[in-house]
Amino acid sequence: MGVDGVIGEDEGLRRRGCSCGKDDFLPEESFKSWGNYVQALKETPNRFMNRVLTRSLDSTELHEIKARSQHEMKKNLSWWDLIWFGIGAVIGSGIFVLTGLQAQQVSGPAVVLSFVVSGVSAMLSVFCYTEFAVEIPVAGGSFAYLRVELGDFIAYIAAGNILLEYVIGGAAVARSWTSYFATLCNHDSDDFIIIVHSMPDDYSKLDPIAVVVVCVICVLAVLSTKGSSRFNYIASIIHVIVILFIIIAGFTKADTKNYSNFAPFGVRGIFKSSAVLFFAYVGFDAVSTMAEETKNPARDIPIGLVGSMAITTAAYCLLSVVLCLMQPYPKIDKDAPFSVAFEAVGMSWAKYVVAAGALKGMTTVLLVGAVGQARYLTHIARTHMLPPWLAQVHPKTGTPINATIVMLIATAIIAFFTDLKILADLLSISTLFIFLLVALALIVRRYYVSGETSTTDRNTLITCLILILGSSTATATYWGVSENNDWVAYVITMPIWFLATAGIAVFIPQARKPKVWGVPLVPWLPSLSIAINIFLLGSIDGASFKRFGIWTCVLLLYYFFFGLHASYDTAKESGENRIGDGWKRVEEGQSVSTVTASGVSLDEAK
Repeated sequence: MGVDGVIGEDEGLRRRGCSCGKDDFLPEESFKSWGNYVQALKETPNRFMNRVLTRSLDSTELHEIKARSQHEMKKNLSWWDLIWFGIGAVIGSGIFVLTGLQAQQVSGPAVVLSFVVSGVSAMLSVFCYTEFAVEIPVAGGSFAYLRVELGDFIAYIAAGNILLEYVIGGAAVARSWTSYFATLCNHDSDDFIIIVHSMPDDYSKLDPIAVVVVCVICVLAVLSTKGSSRFNYIASIIHVIVILFIIIAGFTKADTKNYSNFAPFGVRGIFKSSAVLFFAYVGFDAVSTMAEETKNPARDIPIGLVGSMAITTAAYCLLSVVLCLMQPYPKIDKDAPFSVAFEAVGMSWAKYVVAAGALKGMTTVLLVGAVGQARYLTHIARTHMLPPWLAQVHPKTGTPINATIVMLIATAIIAFFTDLKILADLLSISTLFIFLLVALALIVRRYYVSGETSTTDRNTLITCLILILGSSTATATYWGVSENNDWVAYVITMPIWFLATAGIAVFIPQARKPKVWGVPLVPWLPSLSIAINIFLLGSIDGASFKRFGIWTCVLLLYYFFFGLHASYDTAKESGENRIGDGWKRVEEGQSVSTVTASGVSLDEAK
């Protein structure tokens, strides 16, 4: 969807083409001279408050922001493509690697319940994503949704974690790829690793094969989205056939005695595993970033997202049951569990089938992740929170080449150095944090519209949301620090969550109904999503939170020295900052017609 009449910066961007000069990275007024930059730094508090309080509009994301890329992304994806993208994005190293580690050391055969808990949380997040993706079908995914409902600053913090999620997820899958490639070649995984003894243990195993795989994926991702879809479609079909083989063949070798001690590590082990195994569901949000390239978002996105997640959850549960029925949980291999399990039951030849299927699955995960992460980065760069050079879309391929290459270079570097366990734990934190923000944004979207919602209703909403977040955090904190099975604290925190959610449902009228497709049982489902995501965060180890804190500090340093000033100048020039009483009323679903400062006509008649 093009926008005629976008002038100034956007026109200059089109004239420059795929250049690589200073103005492609820091074109804003604050960076024209050292004097301008010093003045901008002095204004940091005021600018920060502006970006905290300013919310974008659906129309701004759909038209003006999207127009800041050089060219349009091609609309050539259907619901069928999205289902296979969803399957290809999700079913990978999470099931083929982490299942073994969690079943052996954390949850035992009850790992299937861990997958159920993670699956429920993921499905709730899918519903929240779907409503946004249908109404704001842009490449920015959750970044765009949060800009509209929670403001620029929250969207930026989420954006940084979105990028971390994709880089770490891709790196983890690339390292898993090496392990299964070694199995296929009848070698130990360490045979393809370079060990540097002078480095810390978690970073001493260098993986050159992972780097090569990421480079190949990069080439596929930049050539064509439709071509990537066809490759993913074919590879995913083969992958599903292999999964069916594992399930059917595995059940023929099942021994129910292996289920005699179903939950050896107790309930705590189940939830600890579910927090880590949430990694296995990561990737579905990449499908929402393809909304801009979808032919009919209102129909295709709900089918693609919900359909692929339902299939994935069922497959994960069946695969984990089969694995624990084939071998006693202490004997499950933590690196290549399914291959070793078939070898243990006398089907040595089957491990090659499993390894080949796992490789195909992980390849599609890398490909869909590469496509999704580039689109996130593109939309973030459109707002100038990151250099606008990253927002350029190639005229021939219709793909964001610069963003794709930059993200995959970062993925390759992380994959080369970092151990899988560190990657999986840190990834789960970033993902759960983003998903709870999207659920929070959905409640805000339904119950708050500027200029319509009364002050009383707004204050009631804020109070209820604080109680939902507070009670959920208290529940998760108590779970994380307590070593016994005392339930007294939960008798206090859970009713608070329930009453706060009921308060929204009973006392606050919905200010905005979904125009096409909406999440059912609002506010209960998004509120439950918030509670589960925060609870799972409470099951993650402290070292991962330290790494998460360090990354957040890096994000804030970049934001206050560069991203804040670049995005403020861009918003000021384009008219995004001009949000007086009249502008606050420009909301989706209202009968308003106006013209932005950049000359873009917006007609939001219902």
